[in-house]
Amino acid sequence: MSDTVRNLEPKSLWNHFSDLNAVPRPSKKEERVIAFMKSFGESLGLETKVDHIGNVIITKPASPGREKDTTVVLQSHLDMVHQKNNDTKFDFDREGIRMTVDGDWVKADGTTLGADNGIGVASIMAILSSKTISHPPLEALFTIDEETGMTGAMELQGGLLDASIMLNLDTEDDNELTIGCAGGIDVTATGTYKEVACPNDLVGRKLSVSGLNGGHSGMDIHKGLGNANKIMNRILLAAEEYGIRISGIDGGGLRNAIPRESHSWVAIPAHNAEEFDELLGDLGGVIVSEYSTTDPDLELSSEECDAPDMVMEEAFQAKVLRAIQASPNGIYRMSPDVEGLVQTSNNLARVLIEGGEYKIACLTRSSVDSEKMDEAFTIKSVFELIGADVEFSGDYPGWTPRPESKIVSLMRDIYVERFKEQPHVNACHAGLECGILGTNYPEMEMISFGPNIRGAHSPDEKVQISSVQKYWGFLLETLEKLN
Repeated sequence: MSDTVRNLEPKSLWNHFSDLNAVPRPSKKEERVIAFMKSFGESLGLETKVDHIGNVIITKPASPGREKDTTVVLQSHLDMVHQKNNDTKFDFDREGIRMTVDGDWVKADGTTLGADNGIGVASIMAILSSKTISHPPLEALFTIDEETGMTGAMELQGGLLDASIMLNLDTEDDNELTIGCAGGIDVTATGTYKEVACPNDLVGRKLSVSGLNGGHSGMDIHKGLGNANKIMNRILLAAEEYGIRISGIDGGGLRNAIPRESHSWVAIPAHNAEEFDELLGDLGGVIVSEYSTTDPDLELSSEECDAPDMVMEEAFQAKVLRAIQASPNGIYRMSPDVEGLVQTSNNLARVLIEGGEYKIACLTRSSVDSEKMDEAFTIKSVFELIGADVEFSGDYPGWTPRPESKIVSLMRDIYVERFKEQPHVNACHAGLECGILGTNYPEMEMISFGPNIRGAHSPDEKVQISSVQKYWGFLLETLEKLN
């Protein structure tokens, strides 16, 4: 289907997107895409630099007659979230994304698509390679590791950019102009526990939570989507009265993705096995019903397996289940100032307990830094009560809105003229790089926009073809009218 994608309009953008998606580009493993982008800039005869961390900066002079116009940064990130369905055979380190066209949408075959932020990258590539698009002096900034720490933005040094305006092409609704975002911090609880031999009179079960929609842990956190780690913990807690013993739990994955699946390996006294199975059926039905609107494909399953050799010591098992139950997940507070904006939230992203060691990983977000830290310390306190070592890392700031800036006024006016309606000028509950980049460029005006992307960070990710066309025309007119 790659030829089908390449023939979509605007062809230059879709061809560059196809070229980009042929290059494996997981976060923290961007060597190949950095080399790809460096080669691209040099092939156009444009000044191309790679900074000390791996960000790529390509400079393009203004169109003839526009040399004195305001210099503009076009910015997107090179990395993408790598997620796939369990039954999809795909090697992200070796294969390019397999794209398909489904009506008005471009999707991937059982994996994330990389439209986040590949469409932004491809848009910039199309502008850099064009000989006809009118534009002011341009600095194209391609950052790395946005999805798992924003390392590229954090390490970008002051003085590398001359622009006074930045267009960040990394939002997912084509009727929105984003002028502010949340900051975030990673919270990680780790520790060890004692294992004991599994009693002889127990039978084994593998429990699974699957079929959840997942999604972006910031942009989708308000939707009430199921969190597989929380659902699994609810089941395990309910099963305590039947003498359940846990050997291991493996749920969730990336911090910025709402967990879609969780698995646990347990043992049950043989004389309680029937009642345990009845509990799973009854409680499973309740949970499936609760999430029937948001996660209609949710499945809770139990399969017989050999009893494990080792299980958690009972006292630790009781403590860790209660700590996970008490850990905040979802919305902590809505903004009192911006209607409909999630101000603070937490995603219980990863639970891994096996072999005498455990790790619980969260991503806490907020547009108010003090509240972000209050939520983080709440989580820290919960897990310290069971003796965990809790570490904060990857702290990054939010982006304070400047609604009356020149670029916001210009783009609002262009949008109204083109589409005969007002855009939604707002802040988002996600970690855009603008807040970080602004620390070294505090006077730079910034705005973020993009086409309709749905299901980012999940194998259901897709980008709308007609929306890309709408966004592309909007971007080109913005560049034409900036002076």
